[in-house]
Amino acid sequence: MHSTNPLGEFIRARRAATSPAQVGLPDEGCRRTAGLRRNEVAMLAGVSEGYYARLEQGREKHPSDQVLNALTRVFGLDAEAAEHLHSLARQGLRSRATSPADERVAGHLVRLIDSWSTPALIMSRRFDILAANDTGRALFSVVGAETNLARFIFLDPSARRFYRDWEGLAWTCVASLRATSSLHPKDGALRALAEQLCAESREFARLWERYDIRAKTHQSGWLLHPEVGALELTYQSFTINGTPGHQLGTFHVDPAGERALQRLARSADRPRSPGTEEVALR
Repeated sequence: MHSTNPLGEFIRARRAATSPAQVGLPDEGCRRTAGLRRNEVAMLAGVSEGYYARLEQGREKHPSDQVLNALTRVFGLDAEAAEHLHSLARQGLRSRATSPADERVAGHLVRLIDSWSTPALIMSRRFDILAANDTGRALFSVVGAETNLARFIFLDPSARRFYRDWEGLAWTCVASLRATSSLHPKDGALRALAEQLCAESREFARLWERYDIRAKTHQSGWLLHPEVGALELTYQSFTINGTPGHQLGTFHVDPAGERALQRLARSADRPRSPGTEEVALR
């Protein structure tokens, strides 16, 4: 699971996911492997086959912007995937390991979301729930003792009932983890999470192999809450400056749904999220 060549891994996956028809090449019938051949990518990108092979193998680590832009065009990458490609080429393996301090949430941030009626979570880049306000805990009461949303989505059967568009959410979750994993190859906890999910979920392994890229920043959809019922909500995430990898997630629910979550939060003494005990919560 640990890759020492994230750039090569990404373009190999994009080559496999790009059909000849997508780039205007004739359909020659069944191929031994899916997608384009190396020589076809090289021809379309205007580079030699040997040079492109070295990119995939990790022996060429500093492609020019011109080459990266050509690969973006060949693979039909959207703006987010193209930026990811450029980021991989720029960073190489300059990544730091995650320290235990990365999992602590500043007390002022916890107090801030506690003052909101809108459901809110603070999550790590691995989708670990690090902190939540009362309505956030009520909204995600279905996860129980699970502290990682990716594990809940793929390993808990109740997730398929909770998320009305489970397939779309699952794709977005894996695409986000894939992007994070390749940009932080020294994050052992993230690598262990991906290995566990690949081993225990066929759907996760299939999506992981595709190597799609998407940051989970905004999403709308429906939840079927086991205690509150159907909820239509809009999710928005924000990067927390000063705490690398932490995301603040807010969930806008219609007024009736928010009142129902507030009643649910008041009706139960829900335990605080893991990792927040040391920030002197009320």
